[in-house]
Amino acid sequence: MAEMLASEGLDVAALFATAGIDPVSLDGPSARLVTEKLSHLWELAVERTRNPAIALAQHEVARPASFDVVGYTMMSCRDLRSAFERLIRYLLILSDALTMSMTEEADGYRLDFVLFGGDRPIPRQRIEYIFVTVVSFCRWIVRSEVSPRAIELAYPAPPDLAPYRAAFRCHVTFDAERNSLTFSRADFDLKLPTFNPQLAELHERYAGEYLRQFDHAQTSSRVREAIVRKLPDGEPRRDDVASELHMSERTLQRRLEEERTSFVQLLDDTRRELADQYLGRLHLSLAQAAYLLGFADQSSFFRACKRWFNLSPGQYRSQLLHGTVAASS
Repeated sequence: MAEMLASEGLDVAALFATAGIDPVSLDGPSARLVTEKLSHLWELAVERTRNPAIALAQHEVARPASFDVVGYTMMSCRDLRSAFERLIRYLLILSDALTMSMTEEADGYRLDFVLFGGDRPIPRQRIEYIFVTVVSFCRWIVRSEVSPRAIELAYPAPPDLAPYRAAFRCHVTFDAERNSLTFSRADFDLKLPTFNPQLAELHERYAGEYLRQFDHAQTSSRVREAIVRKLPDGEPRRDDVASELHMSERTLQRRLEEERTSFVQLLDDTRRELADQYLGRLHLSLAQAAYLLGFADQSSFFRACKRWFNLSPGQYRSQLLHGTVAASS
């Protein structure tokens, strides 16, 4: 991201300083940035370039380094579908604020992305940069001009759609319920020119060892991913999540305690942050928001919002609409 912003003529050192990012803290393969600081950085980039489509500015540049060891693991896979399976499996190496899931549909595969912004609203540019990075990496490893069949963005349509047409070369739906990329089945079946079974085994082993460097956050991150996937089907149960993670309920509880959290806390925190995002999407009714958050009825959603925001869902949405909700909401 820093390289891209510098190429667009921005003073990256000044941006980092204003966003409270110490460049030295980025040294080392296990470096992490607080999610709120990344959001602030994008806000500053938009403000100083006066370009709301800044995230799409260099869509033709593939950045394989953005995927670290996960990129090598993806490249040695047989096809694009397998590559995305590896990306989802090892995503924690790249980010502990992003979750991904893949759903097989009648005519292709849909990739859903949920980004957690902490105590700061997520600027659309963060999602758009993730999308353009993923798409450009796909084109780079496939060695062809593969493009998504469709894209959904949970943000209002901008006045100028040209940057989106240039970057993605497909239909983009705005004000969607989710942020997602959909690829055709034919594209996901494309064989990768870098496929190598021996290297695939080596990269899998190395990625697995690398992933263990993040064990301090791994269980809670995996639980949060499972919660996000299960919420539209109702309130997730701890035993179901434990089973999905191939561990006993007691082991799950112990690991979360070691990480100074609990299943109940993760469920509540995940719902609160998603509620903040969903209530900001005016095309979603309050009933739809309650459903997506796994509440059995709107009254339960009402009580949760009163506890989280000290406001009803409708009141909180109204404040979001008029820009009167504090950044710490």
